Amino acid sequence: MKTKLLITSMFAACMALPMAGHAADDRDSDRSSPKVWVKDSVITTKIKSELAAKKLSSVVHIKVDTDANGAVLLSGNAKTMGEITQAETIARGVSGVTSVDNQIKVKADL
Repeated sequence: MKTKLLITSMFAACMALPMAGHAADDRDSDRSSPKVWVKDSVITTKIKSELAAKKLSSVVHIKVDTDANGAVLLSGNAKTMGEITQAETIARGVSGVTSVDNQIKVKADL
């Protein structure tokens, strides 16, 4: 009986370990208050909607993340260098953006 309880407990601990590791890697953990998180979400949403409005063919492959200071990280893939430049220009034009780190890569076969 004790062996069965021990094995069950060890199994449960092993299953919970990846969740704990994932929670520690949360990119939103720098949010000091809900108000700051909403501001960051508004910036991200504005950038994504403007990218969609420009009808960039690579828009679904571009990820936008904004930190608590208004710094934007663009990542993912685009078909051309022109799309990468356009995405960065759009991000820089959004109110509240303090800086843009453009890590989008050209991948022609999108």
